[in-house]
Amino acid sequence: MADTAKVAVISKDQLDEGASLYAQGGISVVLDKTDSIQSHIDDTLVAGAGLCDENAVRYTVEHARENIEWLIQQGVSFTRDGVTAETYHLTQEGGHSHRRIIHSADATGREVETTLLGKAKTHPNISLFPFHIGIDLITSNKQLDEQPNRALGCYVLDIEKDETNTFLAPVTVLATGGAGKVYLYTSNPDVSTGDGIAMGWRAGCRIANMEFIQFHPTCLFHPKAKSFLMSEALRGEGATLQLANGERFMERFHPQGELAPRDVVARAIDYEMKRLGHDCVYLDISHKPAAFIKSHFPTIYKRCMQLGIDMTQEAVPVVPAAHYTCGGIMTDLHGRTDIPGLYAIGETANTGLHGANRMASNSLLECLVFARAAADDIKQQTLRTPPQVPAWDDSQVYPAKEAIAISHNWDELRRFMWDYVGIVRSTSRLHKAKQRLALLQNEIRDYYSQHHISADLLELRNLADVAELIIDSALMRKESRGLHYTLDYPDSQATTKAVDTIINPRSQDHAA
Repeated sequence: MADTAKVAVISKDQLDEGASLYAQGGISVVLDKTDSIQSHIDDTLVAGAGLCDENAVRYTVEHARENIEWLIQQGVSFTRDGVTAETYHLTQEGGHSHRRIIHSADATGREVETTLLGKAKTHPNISLFPFHIGIDLITSNKQLDEQPNRALGCYVLDIEKDETNTFLAPVTVLATGGAGKVYLYTSNPDVSTGDGIAMGWRAGCRIANMEFIQFHPTCLFHPKAKSFLMSEALRGEGATLQLANGERFMERFHPQGELAPRDVVARAIDYEMKRLGHDCVYLDISHKPAAFIKSHFPTIYKRCMQLGIDMTQEAVPVVPAAHYTCGGIMTDLHGRTDIPGLYAIGETANTGLHGANRMASNSLLECLVFARAAADDIKQQTLRTPPQVPAWDDSQVYPAKEAIAISHNWDELRRFMWDYVGIVRSTSRLHKAKQRLALLQNEIRDYYSQHHISADLLELRNLADVAELIIDSALMRKESRGLHYTLDYPDSQATTKAVDTIINPRSQDHAA
């Protein structure tokens, strides 16, 4: 894209900070001769619990290999299998029927992201803006009262200078990740506050399937771990889940045991923890040779050792944690949203690939495939300089005297989302969450309208909007399917075709 147009990259933290940086497992792609495109498609459809868009699944899987080859051309170093110089080590993860996860040891996301960022830093057409956070999208109907509507850019807060800038662009791409920080416990970094989803929603984009929040089954349980993920590749290589007494339990919940889809594993762990009143369960790979563990999982081994846990000798305490937002802004196969000139990519988007449950290691693949699709689509357009728009007006607000209201509301929001809108839900819990959220949103709107903006305030506002979308979507689905499990409707509506939960901002009465 940067070869044909100037690109501004806005990052609200350091340029490399984001969920992709911490992706351990890898990228799913058909490379082994015993595997097939159709098998990858079938596995994805099964994991998606009847809600995947088969066209999106096929498009993604069929374009996987060319995107992996492109990464290799850019200098990304994947782990070799030791057999030949040309072949790569592939691992197997939950839901996959074959070994098809290409990886860079246990730090695939870091390898991909740092390699590409290194190229971006030296590209003459790419300008990088760290510590800048989007406030709201600029659209023609809102800022200029003109139709047809079109995205014109974004109002952006320079966090370090505490000043607001106007970024105008013929094309705007939202690639801000998911919203794991809406929950008390999450594997996501602090930046994952659903900013792009919330901005797209406020600008007029339809949002789909926000009830499907994936809880990763195995997040390291330790007071100093801060959301450190124990990769699913551990279970792919033979790690077992155990209770405190060493008893395995996954066979009671699914015939695939530890390699069952993530939603099944997370619910099983949640059930056992609540049944026994335990704070965690245990992940054990100590039966494997120490050299194997250290070579295949060096990052995980190092972090565990820093916390006094030797995974070559003992089981590791783990708990489920909010991990991936399967829903998001509705897009087509080019990444285009409802608003011309606005694209959404990655976890911010709902492409139809994941359905009701994302299969392991399909996330980085989706980022690659749809980023290229969007770039190819943008290249075919005649890009015109957008018109001038009014500057951000903060003349009627004043500096906040204290930040306690923001931190208190942030904590309350994340706690009731965890308690009422977590792994297992009920209609009464969802209504309680909705009532609590309504009070919070009134406070947030009043605070936002009266005070100078800050990064914390913007994130709180976005999290509240995303929380509303999750709650309303969950209330609209009168069944249990994939990642959405409710005590009031424990069975899926198997006799009817599964349908997406779509929330339209032009409809005021979208919640059940």
